[in-house]
Order: sequence, then C-alpha cells, then structure tokens
Amino acid sequence: MSGDGFSRRQFVTAGGAALVSGLAGCSGGGDGGDGDGDGGGAATDTMSSADTVKIGVLEDQSGNFALVGDPKYKASMLAIEEINNDGGIDGKQIEPVARDPQSDNQRYQELTREFISEEEVDVLWAGYSSATREAIRPIINRNEQLYFYTTQYEGGVCDSTTFAVGPTARQQLGSVLPYLVEEFGPRIYTIAADYNFGQLSADWVKVLADENDAEVVGEEFIPLSESSFGSVINNIQDAEPDFVMSMLVGANHTSFYEQKASAGLDVPIGTSTAMAQGYEHRRLDPPAMENIYAGVNYMEEVPTESNTGDGGFVDRYYDMYPDADYVNEEAETNYFSTYMYKEAVEQAGTLEQPEVIEALESGISLGTERAPEAPEGETIELDGATHHVDHHMWVLRADEEHNIEEVTNRKIPEQFLSNTVGCDLRETEEQTQYTPVDYFEEAE
Repeated sequence: MSGDGFSRRQFVTAGGAALVSGLAGCSGGGDGGDGDGDGGGAATDTMSSADTVKIGVLEDQSGNFALVGDPKYKASMLAIEEINNDGGIDGKQIEPVARDPQSDNQRYQELTREFISEEEVDVLWAGYSSATREAIRPIINRNEQLYFYTTQYEGGVCDSTTFAVGPTARQQLGSVLPYLVEEFGPRIYTIAADYNFGQLSADWVKVLADENDAEVVGEEFIPLSESSFGSVINNIQDAEPDFVMSMLVGANHTSFYEQKASAGLDVPIGTSTAMAQGYEHRRLDPPAMENIYAGVNYMEEVPTESNTGDGGFVDRYYDMYPDADYVNEEAETNYFSTYMYKEAVEQAGTLEQPEVIEALESGISLGTERAPEAPEGETIELDGATHHVDHHMWVLRADEEHNIEEVTNRKIPEQFLSNTVGCDLRETEEQTQYTPVDYFEEAE
C-alpha cells in the first residue's frame, strides 16, 4: 500500500489540473529525485494544447517472446489506424511511439524511462511476461505513468496507474479446471514456468482444486530455458493424474507438447497459456495438441460474429497484416484496451493522466464490436475499483486434427482483488501485488 490513504479523486478535486501538472513536473527532469535517472513525472498536456495523442507501445517483436508479442504490437497498430481513420481521439490523431524491447527486461527498463521522460507518452502499453511487468512497474509507479498491461497473468496487481486488463489466473483457470474435474476426475498434476507467473498460477491451481474437491498430486516448475521434458513426462506418467494443468510459456516450452505426444502421454491437459498465445495448434503437427483444453478470453477461432464473421476483427487484422501468422489472446486485449483508453480520454476531455485514470475508474463497458470475445448482445466491463476486466471466458478444445471446438463459455468477473482483497483504487492509492498465499492456506 502507498501508506498515505489519500485517494486520487481527492487529489484531483482538491488541486485541479494546474496542481497535478505542477506536481508532475516538480522534480524537473534529471533523476526525478529517485536517483535512477527516470526523469520527471508523466506528460500531462491538455487536449487544448496537445496536437496529437502519444501512445507508447513496447511489445516484443524479436527474442524469446516475439511469437506472442508481435501480434500484440500489430493489434495496437490496427486499433490506432481505425481510430485515426474515424477522426482520432476527441478529434486529435494518435501518434504511435513504438520500439522493440527484444524480450529483454533491461531494455524494457531503458525504453520505459525513455518513453516517459523523453517521448512524454500520454499512455503506455508494454510487455508480455510478468517478469517484464515487475521490472518496469517501479519506473511506472515513480513517474505516475498510465500503463496498460494486457497479458493474461497470475493476478493480484492492485496498482493506481496500472491497468492489468488481461484475464487473471482465477478467471482462466477458474473456467477450465472445474470443467476438467467434472469430466475426468479430481487428481491434478501441475507443470508451470519457473517465475512469478507460473508459481502464482500453480498456487491458484491449488486454491481452485480445494474449491472443487480435487487434489494436486504433483507439481513441477520449468525454467524458461528448458526444452527437454523427458523427466517431466515420466513423472506425470508415474503420478497417474486425471489431468494436467499446464502454465508453460515461451518458445522453449513448446517442445513439451510434441514430446508428450511422442511419448504416448494422452492425459487431458488444461491450460491458461497454450494455443491462445503461441498458437501451437497451428504450428505443431497433430496430434501434439490433442485434448488440450484452453481457458481463455480469446482465440482467433472464438465463434462470435464480430470476431470471425465477414469484416470482423480477424478479417481486419489480416487485411492490415496479410502475412501474419495468428491473432492471439493478447492481441485482442491490446485492441479493445486502446478503445477503452479512447473512451476515457473523451469522457475526461483532457490528456491529463490523473483525470483519464479517473474516467477509466468510472467503469467502461465495450460491446462485441470492440471486444470480439463477447457474444452478440453481451459486453465486457472495466472494473474501476481494481483496474481489471470482467471478461467473457471460453473453454476451447483441440481435437486430434487440431481443430478448435467450443466446450463452454460464460462471463467471469475479476474476483480475487474485489471479493477477497478488497482492493478499491478509487478510494486508496496502492502499488501492491497480492498473492493467494496471503489469503488461502491451501496455496502454501
């Protein structure tokens, strides 16, 4: 927690735009008073003085996460082009500022500082992995920079200037794990990437297992550099689980699915990462992904008219990028969150970041045209208290030929921060990541 208990709404109301602008620049460049050269506060040009809206986009177009990061970049550019062609944001054109961080967290930190202090972006989209988010979030916090993190993630970030708008582990795993328990049985084996995301997601598997009268009979954490899974497959076979929960990520971990098929491991696998992000069902030969059940808010195959219908999101994406490989989960989240930002700026009538954040916190809803994960007539909502999204969640299965079929779909709200933690960023400033071990004994 921030410790001051002073709400942003009180701050803006008490001082107005002039006070906000003055405080944002009080460090006057240089190292911003924190000794690391971050520069002063975030840019706060008003709508009347800014010629353009500067949107910063830092997404991996090379390196280990290029496979998942490049579609994010492309979807941001699609949304920006659409908005500009439709008159811009409150009549002002978007000026995208984009660089390739190359899947390198040190480079992310350098570019984040540059985008805030030199480019003076009005808003920032950045990063695929949770490790990246946590590498740049202190810089974001010190500069009070409005920031959208769009990857599905482990959950728990309650942060005053960060909008973590991808689905959380509780939303994704909470859609697929109960289904697999009901269909196949209660014995679960967990394999996950060995860093923040994988470790906390594995904790959520234990919490959800307890809530669904199931048990975790084995758990392994795999370094991101690992690409050989012989011992992992042997351990799964020895444990004889009813299904596996996989939270593997990155190019190296893709080899697990090919190796498990070669080894004859045919146990059902639930996941919050495979197929929706790295489109393994398109890249790998069948039957590597057979009986993989993905709990996701979006895949290219999501059967909504606004997504796969003529002129829908998928068509528009490939019209702009005909050589693209796949529209992944995070691409859709980059896309709709750009429209959320547009609505907030137009509601606020300014680019002043505290006031745009306050507009976002008022709660923005998008229909299926701008959020193609939502079926016709349904919406998704930005929860102002937690800066998270109540997503429409799908469970999608790959068959033996890697065709994708819908299993279930329903809207699942953000629950951990709102119901368990009691995070309300409209009332109290915070910069905290809460974890399930803080609240659930079974996660320990």
